[in-house]
Amino acid sequence: MKTIHFFIGFLVLVFVQFFVPIQMIWKQENVLVSGEAYKFKTRPIDPTDPFRGKYITLHYEMNSFIKNDTSYAYGDKIRVYIKKDSNGFAMPVAISKKPLDGAQDFVMAKVTGNYNKEISFDLPFNRFYMEETKAYDAEKAYRKINRDSLKENVYAEVYIKDGVSVLKNVIIDEIPIQEYVEQYNID
Repeated sequence: MKTIHFFIGFLVLVFVQFFVPIQMIWKQENVLVSGEAYKFKTRPIDPTDPFRGKYITLHYEMNSFIKNDTSYAYGDKIRVYIKKDSNGFAMPVAISKKPLDGAQDFVMAKVTGNYNKEISFDLPFNRFYMEETKAYDAEKAYRKINRDSLKENVYAEVYIKDGVSVLKNVIIDEIPIQEYVEQYNID
C-alpha cells in the first residue's frame, strides 16, 4: 500500500515539474503570438554583470508620468496604460495602482520616485539577452547609436497582452540588433 502512495506522489511530482515550465513558456509565447506590438524608445546605458550572462541593459525614454497624486511611493507596483503615438511608439496615457475600466493595453511597472507631480517608474523589460559572442559588439553598437543623433532609430520591440510584456527584440535602424552587429563592424 505504501508503494502505491509513493508511486502516485512521484507521478504528481513529475507532472508538476513538467507543467510549471511549460505553462511559463506557453504564457510568453501566447503574448508574442496574440499580443499587441509596441515600440519603446531607448536611452544609452553601460551594463555589466558576470552572474546573469550576456545581455544589454535597456533604459527607456518613457519613464515617468505627470500626475498630481502624492500617494504613489517608491516600490509601488503600478499599471502604465499606453497607446501608440503617430510614429508607432508607446506613450503613457494613464497610470493607476488598480485596474481602470476599458480594454486598454498596460504594462506593470514599479514606482522609482514621486517628485514635483512627476511619477517616475521602471519598466520590467529592461534586459535583452543575447548570444555570448555577439553581446559585447551589440552593447557597443547600442551605446554608439544612442549617443548619435539617430536616437529615434533605436527602440525595443515589446509585445503586450493583459499586462504581460515580452521583449522580442532591440531594433537599430529597422534592423534587429543581432543582424546589425553582423552587418556593421562596430568600433
